[in-house]
Amino acid sequence: QVQVVESGGGLVQAGSSLKLSCSASGRFFEYYHVGWFRQTPGKERELVAAISGSTGLTYYVDSVKGRFTFSRDNAKNTVYLRMSNLKPEDTAVYYCATKTSGDYAAYDYDYWGQGTQVTVSS
Repeated sequence: QVQVVESGGGLVQAGSSLKLSCSASGRFFEYYHVGWFRQTPGKERELVAAISGSTGLTYYVDSVKGRFTFSRDNAKNTVYLRMSNLKPEDTAVYYCATKTSGDYAAYDYDYWGQGTQVTVSS
């Protein structure tokens, strides 16, 4: 069982930046796929960004391209999502998820964190 913990959410003004962290147990986390999802009330959960553990390739949904960036610190078993130029429409609960195989840009992630709230005021 892999334990996933997110942190770094908060309340910021439009145009600001936040850096979300996703830490996980698991000896080989650096090789796992990691996805960041977000969800707002009444809407489907959306895959915002993902990184392949095997190739390092990344996926970003069009609405965040150029504003969100992945990075990894394998020594800390942590993946980061740097979010810049935040917009009110980025407001959501952000979830980190991980899986050991499959398509990193698919939704079928196995292990999920509890979520962290990001609120962007206009």
